[in-house]
Formats: sequence, structure tokens, C-alpha cells
Amino acid sequence: MNKFAFNDDDRDAVYRVIKQRRDMRHFNADPVDPAILKRLLMAAHQAPSVGLMQPWRMIRISDLTLRQSIKNLVNNETNITAEALGERQQEFMQLKVDGMDHCAEIIVMSLMDQREQHVFGRRTMPDMDLASVACAIQNMWLAARAEGLGMGWVSLFNPDDLANLLKMPEGAKPVAILCLGHVDEFYSKPMLEQENWRQGIDIDEVLYENIWGDN
Repeated sequence: MNKFAFNDDDRDAVYRVIKQRRDMRHFNADPVDPAILKRLLMAAHQAPSVGLMQPWRMIRISDLTLRQSIKNLVNNETNITAEALGERQQEFMQLKVDGMDHCAEIIVMSLMDQREQHVFGRRTMPDMDLASVACAIQNMWLAARAEGLGMGWVSLFNPDDLANLLKMPEGAKPVAILCLGHVDEFYSKPMLEQENWRQGIDIDEVLYENIWGDN
């Protein structure tokens, strides 16, 4: 008996929220309770980070004009991405790739500036700061699902353009536009699977033993 293990119900809830998390694109306009939003932001801030550098910086977008400007950046990159996809261009343009039109909250998750000062854990792997921000995003995602809220990660934007728009200091970098809000329902499986864009692969295809490719 492991005295540190959660009880069965609590443990099952953790695995259930992981399994039921979805990258949401469809929202309704119902507002998010400020107390819940605060809990979600704190969940992100409690993420692990290399050398305890906590490299995330979160920008809540409340100005509607600014929100539209960010949406314009996303639309522009969506068109560029569609052209780059060649024969799948039209298929891609049929997908709903962001939920910015209706979600209640938008949070831009970014890397802080002056990261070069943090060497602990980054001397040979400088991208560990980015990994740390990804952990913060995942924390928020799981917490949102537990609260009954949807969240979607939008990566269709030019980082330099968004950084300039948000007046970020030199060296800071936006990583994700996070759409957060109430949904009418959660997807039964990942949306890109539902839309037949791509099917997820089995864990046996990504799990190796001792050396690369050895199952």
C-alpha cells in the first residue's frame, strides 16, 4: 500500500480528465466566473519549470479591438498555411482552426525575456524553457476540463507580429493563443479525428525499449 497514492476516486478523476481533455474550437459566449479563471491561471503558474525559472508570461486579452487584431493575424497565417498544404488546401480551409470568435477569454501564453540568464538545466538544452511553458499550458487545459470549460491552443500566427502587437520586450516570445470558455458539448474524440484530417496512432508505435525503434 503506497501511503502517498490518492484514493481511488481522486486518482480515477485525474486519469479521466486527461482522457477527456479536448482541443476545443466551438464555444458559446457565456462568461467565465472570475474565481474559476483565477484558479486556472494559478494551475498554470504551479507547473514544473527547469531550474524553477518559471518562464511563462500570461497576457489576458480583454480589449475587443486588440482581440480582433490578434484574430486578423490568425486569419492571415491560416491562409498562408493553407497555401503551403498544397493539395489539402481546400480540405484544410473547411476545418475550424480557432475559437476566437465566441470564446469568453483569450490568454496569450509567452516566454519571458532575458532567458539567457537562466543556465540551470538549459546549458545543453535551451528549449527546456519552452517545455516548461508547455507544462503550464497543459496544467491549465486539464484544470479547465475539470471545471467543465473548454480550451483550445491556437498556433497559427507569426510570433514576431504578435509580439509587436502586444508590445513584448526584446527576447520575449508568444507561444500560444489560448481560447477559453463554456462549450455546449465536448468532442467525443479529437476534432481532427472527427473531421478525418488525421487519426491518432497507438501507443505501441511510440513506445520503445532501451533503443530507438525496439519494441
